[in-house]
Amino acid sequence: MNTIIVEGHRGYRSKYPENSLVSFEAAMDLGVDAFEFDIRMSKDGVPVIMHDSDTYRVSGEHVVIEESTLSRLKELDIGKKLYGEDFAGTRIPTLKEVLALVKSKNPEFKLGVEFKSYEENCVDISVSMLKEYGLFHNCWFYCFNARIIKYIKTRYNGTTMGYPDFQMKEFEPDSYKYYDEIGLDTKFLNSEILDIYLKKGLPIHYYCADDEKTVRSAIQNGASLITANDPVPLLKVLGRI
Repeated sequence: MNTIIVEGHRGYRSKYPENSLVSFEAAMDLGVDAFEFDIRMSKDGVPVIMHDSDTYRVSGEHVVIEESTLSRLKELDIGKKLYGEDFAGTRIPTLKEVLALVKSKNPEFKLGVEFKSYEENCVDISVSMLKEYGLFHNCWFYCFNARIIKYIKTRYNGTTMGYPDFQMKEFEPDSYKYYDEIGLDTKFLNSEILDIYLKKGLPIHYYCADDEKTVRSAIQNGASLITANDPVPLLKVLGRI
């Protein structure tokens, strides 16, 4: 079996508030090789970690990241609504806080950096921070926008991972040439379209494999990296737990 990279989705999302410092630290302590996180920009130009533009799903308050200052975003509780009282008071982290955590725990740790903002300025600021912390070389850069994937590759020569063309915004005929790897939803494992993307010959990141059956299927279908909300089944199949 080829070495499979184990990536926690938004940290250790199955047990800890997604995209939070506690979730990222728990994933690292569990023994994953990498974790994925989502970057958006606050109104005052600070990269913050949040999947959704509107924070209602995780906080219970309709606050739009791009329309809010960092100080307002830091008031939100992103733990209690979905994870209960034990995680009340969990706050939205900044990118800088995440990088400081990783640098202090393991400077060679790998990061899956997903840009939810499709602004080149967001990429520029984030890459600058990653380089400042010495973590840029261990990153994959993900985005559902082909223009941003191209920008990362041509401007910074970052390692990129895009998605199938029908999932991408601003996809062009030559967009695949800017991919280093391709990300496939595990639901494609049971679809006739899977072969289309296997034949592209790119390393494959499957997401999200949260049970042993799905993990084994992903491995059988050429996974180089597997993302999981709960990395435990994946680590078990790989003999790492």
